[in-house]
Amino acid sequence: MTASELTLPSASWSYTQILLRLGLGLALGLLIGLERERRGKEAGVRTFAFIAMLGTIGGALGGLYGLATLALVGLLVITLNVSSLRAGQGTELTTSAAMMVTAMAGIMCGQGHTIAPAAVMVIATALLTWKEGLAGFSTGLSEGEVRSGILLAILAIVIYPALPAGYVDPWGLVNPRAAWVTVILIAGIGFFNYVLWKFYGARGTELSGFFGGLINSNFIVIELVQRVRDAGAAFAATAYRGILLATTAMVLRNATLLLLLAPATLAGGLPAFALMVAALIALVLHDRPWAAPSAQQGATNIGLGSPFVLAQTLKYGVIFLALHIVGGLMQRQFGNAGFYVVSALGGLVSSASAVAAAGALAEQGSVSSTTAGAGAVLATFTSIAFNLVLALRSQDRKLMRRLGLAMLSVAAAGLLGLLLTRLATGWLAGWLPAAQG
Repeated sequence: MTASELTLPSASWSYTQILLRLGLGLALGLLIGLERERRGKEAGVRTFAFIAMLGTIGGALGGLYGLATLALVGLLVITLNVSSLRAGQGTELTTSAAMMVTAMAGIMCGQGHTIAPAAVMVIATALLTWKEGLAGFSTGLSEGEVRSGILLAILAIVIYPALPAGYVDPWGLVNPRAAWVTVILIAGIGFFNYVLWKFYGARGTELSGFFGGLINSNFIVIELVQRVRDAGAAFAATAYRGILLATTAMVLRNATLLLLLAPATLAGGLPAFALMVAALIALVLHDRPWAAPSAQQGATNIGLGSPFVLAQTLKYGVIFLALHIVGGLMQRQFGNAGFYVVSALGGLVSSASAVAAAGALAEQGSVSSTTAGAGAVLATFTSIAFNLVLALRSQDRKLMRRLGLAMLSVAAAGLLGLLLTRLATGWLAGWLPAAQG
């Protein structure tokens, strides 16, 4: 090590710049220090504030000074644990790890980073704050739940990258990675549903139903119907609301896609989309009296099994792959003349893809905005119909009757919207020439 490496940097820092870096480091140190102080730890607010500022200074000086900062904090960690052992309190491993993380975040602040160290410290503080919740959740996990989590990681991290990218057949119909994404989505949404259920009960299923519907409402229906089959009628009310919320999210997502891809196209389907959303919201709100408190309590206490079943997930993956191949063949057979047929078939596979294709065709001028909007609504109709077909597997007559009436009401609202659009288009077509004349 040369003498120049030990010499403090001679560069002159901007006062405002270094003050902002120190301020951020201090704020992050105080954040995690407050949590440790609240728990009565020996290393509290002032200790963590000093560690963060020390890291900020080391990071600003650069290179070896940052490493020296970590070494000094390491000595402090050793001292803390020795003192704790002598007092017969055991080691302070969690606090020690938090101190090292704070030092690293301070070094990042000193180097000019802002978002990254802030995110790290917020996550670290959250982990410390949620100690009881995380400990209770982990100790309550069964072997099947742990196995399901590992299996989901294998599906997404191990198998997916090993699959060939792009189409593997000469007709351009089979894309292994795209098909495997379907499998991962089914498994992932099922796992997400399960985790929310364990934390929030029936309320968590409704939340996951809506947010999962933004991805693919078909997968949500598959998952909720399987839960009804496993748990019985006690889960039917929750599944009903979850399916309605997933359908609402799907309709909103499709309308948003049109708005982003082809704003003029949305005008052709806006009345239909708006009336369908209004009908779905009314159905969800009207359903509250049906879910009696006793039923809610019974649903909350259901003992669910595994987060997802691999065989069931793979089976639906094969079904969606088959639908994708059929949809691709029909599109080539009918071309632009079969736009509505393709939209309907696309809604069976993925209404989002069908809506995006409709917007792209309208932007290219291949179809009119009104036709594209109607095609997007048609794709939404077929997706809703497919959801109803998937729900038949629940074998719960009351659930099927209510879902059937609900989906018919939504379809009627959508058809009314299309009729209004048609009438408005015809009226404008007749009014504009008269006004010009």
